Parts: sequence; C-alpha cells; structure tokens
Amino acid sequence: MSVIGRSLPDIFSDLVAQFTLLVQKEAQLARAEVSEGIGRATTGLGFVIGGAVLLIPALVVLLNAAVAALTERGHLAPYWSALIVGGVVLILGLALLAFGSSRLRPANMIPSRTIHQFQRDASVAKDQFKDSDELHRAA
Repeated sequence: MSVIGRSLPDIFSDLVAQFTLLVQKEAQLARAEVSEGIGRATTGLGFVIGGAVLLIPALVVLLNAAVAALTERGHLAPYWSALIVGGVVLILGLALLAFGSSRLRPANMIPSRTIHQFQRDASVAKDQFKDSDELHRAA
C-alpha cells in the first residue's frame, strides 16, 4: 500500500478500517480459543464426575468382595484384606480425579494464542505508524 500521493484523511480512514477489521478477527480468534478451553474443561469435568461416580460403588463392591475372598481363604485377617483392597481402589480413584481436575485449571482457559497475536499486531501497528510518520515528515 503506497502512502505517497494520498491525503492524510485517506490514510487515517484506511488505518481505522484496517484496525477495525483486525480487532474483529482477533475477537473471532479469542472466541474460538475460549470455546476450545471450555470444551477441554467440559471433558475434564466429565472425567471428574466419572471418577467420583465410579469411586463409591467400586469401593463398596471391591472392598466387600476382596475382603470376603481374602478372609475366606485364610490368608489374611479381615482388616488387612480391607486395607489392601481399599488402598488400591483409592489410588485408582485419586488418579482419575487428578487427571480430570488437571483439565479444569484456569490456565487452560486463557486465550494465549490470541494474546500473543494481539501483541504481534500491536508491534506491527507501531512499526507501520512510525514508518508512516517518517514518510509524512519527509514529504
């Protein structure tokens, strides 16, 4: 785009139009990125809920079955059987909760690509304004 031979109002009008278009595109990018983050959070919430729902019946069923089996065979006392089975199920449940809650972190919702793009655009706009100002002074 040539600046020479154009009036200052034309240049300013183009600048405003391009800036408006840039802001619209950046807003679209931000919306898309936030939607991605919400999608990840929804998946994370599903894992958290799934983990919580599976923990309760798993603990009850597995503890009862394992305690009964280990006690019946005579290998361990009932309290040792309950402790072993309960510990294993607890570790699995905590792993599911940790995985799901890691997807719910607020940092996952920040539109970092859009922020980076805004910074780059601001830098380019500054450079263009400097170049335009220098051309205008030279003319």
